[in-house]
Amino acid sequence: MFNIVIFGAPGSGKGTQSDKLIEEYGLYHISTGEVLRDHIARGTELGKIADSYISQGQLIPDDLMIKVLEHVLDNTPEAEKGVIFDGFPRTIPQAKALKEMLSRHGSKVHAVVGLEVDDKELVDRLLKRGQMSGRSDDNLDTITRRLNVYHSQTSPLRDYYKEEGKYHAIPGSGEIDSIFSDIKTRLDAIKEDK
Repeated sequence: MFNIVIFGAPGSGKGTQSDKLIEEYGLYHISTGEVLRDHIARGTELGKIADSYISQGQLIPDDLMIKVLEHVLDNTPEAEKGVIFDGFPRTIPQAKALKEMLSRHGSKVHAVVGLEVDDKELVDRLLKRGQMSGRSDDNLDTITRRLNVYHSQTSPLRDYYKEEGKYHAIPGSGEIDSIFSDIKTRLDAIKEDK
């Protein structure tokens, strides 16, 4: 099992690069945002709880997310080769909870790919995405709140994973294929050492 966390602010290109990683390495993509949006759309109990947080630009409680992720891992044969965690963890307690959960499955996080993009470009990207997709959470107020939450609660993860020797900073601006080439170079080296 080869597990990757793809890390970055909202709009940094996590979904785009995840698609390329899936194609390259045959990994199973778990986007917590997509999983939660699916629950919200279906009106499940989890979806209702999640929506009360997401609509305010807040993070989902850790225990709720771990339950969701463990359920996906336990019930998805495609995840046996490895997983890309997209949108999780977002805090150090979540990273520790993920480490414990993967340990129960006899695995670990092998690499954290950090897509680094400046805030102005992120806001521009998200506003454009909102216009194209009609996503109601891609408006200036919510984007600003989400970036503030990201910087205050999530960016300390960078240091946490740096200390573990797992964080790989990748410039997230520029050509998609060029960014992916940087990611692939790092991951291929890690897979060889695995």
